[in-house]
Amino acid sequence: MAAGAPRIFVSHLAGTAVFDPVGDQVGRVSDLVAMLRVGRRPPRLLGMVVEVLSRRRVFVPMTRITGVESGQVITTGVVNMRRFEQRPTERLVLGELLDRRVSLVETGEEVTVLDIAIQQLPARRDWEIDRVFVRRGKGGALRRKGETLTVEWSAVTGFSLEEHGQGAENLVATFEKLRPADLANALHHLSPKRRAEVAAALDDDRLADVLEELPEDDQVEILGKLKEERAADVLEAMDPDDAADLLNELPEDEKERLLTLMQPDEAADVRRLMSYEERTAGGLMTTEPIVLRPDATVADALARVRQQDLSPALAAQVYVCRPPDETPTGKYLGTVHFQRLLRDPPFTLVSSLVDSDLPPLGPDTALPAVTSYFAAYNLVAAPVVDESGSLLGAVTVDDVLDHLLPEDWRETEFHEEGVSGG
Repeated sequence: MAAGAPRIFVSHLAGTAVFDPVGDQVGRVSDLVAMLRVGRRPPRLLGMVVEVLSRRRVFVPMTRITGVESGQVITTGVVNMRRFEQRPTERLVLGELLDRRVSLVETGEEVTVLDIAIQQLPARRDWEIDRVFVRRGKGGALRRKGETLTVEWSAVTGFSLEEHGQGAENLVATFEKLRPADLANALHHLSPKRRAEVAAALDDDRLADVLEELPEDDQVEILGKLKEERAADVLEAMDPDDAADLLNELPEDEKERLLTLMQPDEAADVRRLMSYEERTAGGLMTTEPIVLRPDATVADALARVRQQDLSPALAAQVYVCRPPDETPTGKYLGTVHFQRLLRDPPFTLVSSLVDSDLPPLGPDTALPAVTSYFAAYNLVAAPVVDESGSLLGAVTVDDVLDHLLPEDWRETEFHEEGVSGG
């Protein structure tokens, strides 16, 4: 290899921005593609899987990569926008090689792959896998205590073998900074085996966020591979409307078992949502909007809006109701938009700021009417109120869009004009 050629560990490349020569961003690195070779020869790095701005995953050959430095990847600007399809002889470096249990050739000792280094060959644009960063010790919860070392590719063996129970801690760590939607997209493109392993390694809240962004088939597959107790915990961590949609995809007996394992109050919310038709305001709504009593102040409202786990749509407005202040509430009095909260003193009572002119939705309002309502009033969230005047929940614009788009929209490759190199 060329003297001074940079050695790059692949975990540092996950999510790295990819630019064309004029500085326009093409997309982000999703994975790297390598071809294993006979004997102990280091695998040749064929290229990168890049998720372009339209969320399409395309293949960029290493011959089109002109620079990998300073947290960015530079291409020639010529990118084939055809969707990436993995060939049988190819291996995804992040998706398939990290976390693998391999053996040291010299001693036969089993080690776990934590990272892989790549390096460019001298006087060429070809790249190879150069080093393997491994940890000694058995897999499992205690393996972080083992000694780590970096070895030549030829010093380990076992990458060509099919492995069961590979684990996914290091792959998850590599993708930990991704948004749930982006991690869901990466998960969708893994093999079912790796998808199950990554799901098992995610904590309940993170997995819940990711499940909400996956196609229904992937959701059902992943949930079905979890132990029932954990599946119930993950359903509790999901937004109630998303949990209800997922449960409705399951057989009746499985659905009932999971609901029984959930906390009674969480299960009650989900059961209530499942009682409404799917394409109605009741079927679209979440049961967890920000509800405040009339004597709450602007300061109280802003403190609730600032909660980190709230989606932007739910944080856009608060709903003022008489007790009880959990859905279904006492009498619904009106909404206060976030912008209005910013314009008034902290000690102001929210009851003096409510917009009571906006008519609420009924739970049986059909999707076309809900869509027209959002468009007419320029809303990102809307209250759902029953005949007795109690707030049942709120519909957010993202849930409306989910039901307006084709069922397979999460898997559709959207075409965008003007993408560099398209």
